[in-house]
Amino acid sequence: MAGPASAQGNAGPPQVSLTPAGGGLGAARPWGHSVVMRCITAEAASAACHAALAHAEAQGLRINVAVTDASGTLAAFLRMPGAFLHSVEIAIDKAYTAASFGFPTSQWMAILAQDEALRLGLVQRPRLVVFGGGLPVRDGDVLIGGIGVSGGSAEQDEACARAGLSALNLN
Repeated sequence: MAGPASAQGNAGPPQVSLTPAGGGLGAARPWGHSVVMRCITAEAASAACHAALAHAEAQGLRINVAVTDASGTLAAFLRMPGAFLHSVEIAIDKAYTAASFGFPTSQWMAILAQDEALRLGLVQRPRLVVFGGGLPVRDGDVLIGGIGVSGGSAEQDEACARAGLSALNLN
């Protein structure tokens, strides 16, 4: 009498389900093992940069402005004549930091003040900016990028970044 294969000891490799009960991590998706992500368009990134520059010019500032996509990759950049050269990388890193963490760079000091280990370790990370001027770019509840401005005070930089978002009717 032959029983099930497992009773005979030659069942073969075990069958593993990648779908936990109720879905979740590893749940079957119609597109396989990937996720769909949204990011800012090139046109929107450019428009945000131009709006930030217009705001800066009205305030008598000379700035650099960068917009990244949700992964922190540079999508647009503009530099006003006379803006500080060192601020080029700072603007890009502010946008990167805001996109990476999903909150304004101006919030970092309060966060770091509460946790000494975080303060000592995290600030050693390259590209992290812990002062104002970087904002996440959200379309509704979806993080689609970051905008960073450098050239004025932290408050002036953030106001320019907000002008870039306002031009897109975002945030």
